[in-house]
Amino acid sequence: MSLYLVFSVIAAYFILLMIISYFTSRNSSEDSFFTGDRESPWFLVAFGMVGAGLSGVTFVSVPGMVGNNYLFFFQFVLGNVVGYLFITFVLVPLYYRMRLVSIYSYLNDRFGKYTYKTGSLIFLISQSFGAALRLLLAAKILQFAFFERVGIPFFVTVIIILLLVWLYTNKTGIKTIVWTDTMQTLFLITGAAVTIYSITQSLDLSLSESIHAVTNHKYYQVFNWDGQSGNNFFKQFIAGILIAIAMMGLDQNMMQKTLTCKNQWDAQKNTLTYSMILAATQFLFLGLGVLLYIYAEKNGITLARGSEGQILDTDTLFPELALNHLGIIAGVSFLLGIIAASFSSVDSALTALTTSFTYDFLDISKKTGNEKKQYKNWVLIGFSVLVFIIIMAFSESQGDVISLIFNVAGYTYGPLLGLFLFGMFTSVNVKDRFVPIICLAAPLLTYALSWYSSTELEFDFGFINIAVNAALTVMGLLLAKERKLVGSSV
Repeated sequence: MSLYLVFSVIAAYFILLMIISYFTSRNSSEDSFFTGDRESPWFLVAFGMVGAGLSGVTFVSVPGMVGNNYLFFFQFVLGNVVGYLFITFVLVPLYYRMRLVSIYSYLNDRFGKYTYKTGSLIFLISQSFGAALRLLLAAKILQFAFFERVGIPFFVTVIIILLLVWLYTNKTGIKTIVWTDTMQTLFLITGAAVTIYSITQSLDLSLSESIHAVTNHKYYQVFNWDGQSGNNFFKQFIAGILIAIAMMGLDQNMMQKTLTCKNQWDAQKNTLTYSMILAATQFLFLGLGVLLYIYAEKNGITLARGSEGQILDTDTLFPELALNHLGIIAGVSFLLGIIAASFSSVDSALTALTTSFTYDFLDISKKTGNEKKQYKNWVLIGFSVLVFIIIMAFSESQGDVISLIFNVAGYTYGPLLGLFLFGMFTSVNVKDRFVPIICLAAPLLTYALSWYSSTELEFDFGFINIAVNAALTVMGLLLAKERKLVGSSV
């Protein structure tokens, strides 16, 4: 693709974002950044959340990971659907009943300030790494497609993306993001659909022939019943349930959008609709992955492999074929999709990080309008710098980023999952001051157990490490319990 075309696509997309920001910022207050004035249409939120849930990781990494992991990831997706039912019928009613802005303030009411601050800090760490890793993948592709070709180094590319995000989110935050995410979701799904069409046309396959080619390919394996494998069905399914609860239901980023809905019923319709669309879209991307490998095989495109036969950098497959082999229409649609992924993966994350820190640590709800604006702006800049630092630290990583994200999430979100489940389903009170120690010890013990299990017992925890982590957190809370009982919070 020509440099002029790539630049034109990027510029046009950003101008569109700024137009949306302009219209959504009219008649807004300082609280609009955090709450969206609680008037977002539920169907708009649901569709837009798909883009944030997918990001560049699903757009590029899920199709690529098929080469090493077949379609086993869909077992995890099925678990996600069950996890969203818990979010819909347990967590959403709780959040609306308490009229929360930062969902971690629940922990303050249930346990005390140390637990509250610990829960919020866990989210800040988790979301900072998650947002950075998602943006890393998209930034690498934009670097390959444009910035590197005009002599701009990678770190400047990342700074440019973060600066553009700041320009359209700094005033109204979540109120703007609800609308921009909808557009970004549309571009992501369109990019996948156009690529599928381009591949089938190139290979001269009809729709039925394409389905037959995918379902009869060696990579089309959905279920794994090997008990020692990290891709075992039960490990993936259970992990899918727990990670969905943790990374969506206990995540300020995702729930902040849900809480912009007008009422609890709209919010519940949002989460249910979101879960169905997300599951269908992820299966679409897995099918796309098989088609990409079929195309590579038919055209003699070789991929670098490791000593054990695994593909070394699966995340390069989709961008390589879309930008250099499948024609101009597929290239432009892919570029629009990855640009959408770049912005959707970081704009809502930075808004959620800013909301959590200002409410949970700076008590911004008690500040005046001008003070709110100043605090919000400085915190937003601070987290942008932190995301930049993390991206540069992982800039040389290879392999599929999605596995890295979920493995990291198992360690960072595990204590948060344990805290919320313990708080909602027991009436046990704990010694608040010991909770930070418990939440630090649990992931360290989980890592030690995972290492011992894989090296000595040849049993891979896989994504199930989040269940081990949450269980260890619950055990620690039981050891730190007080004799006095309190009423259940559910």
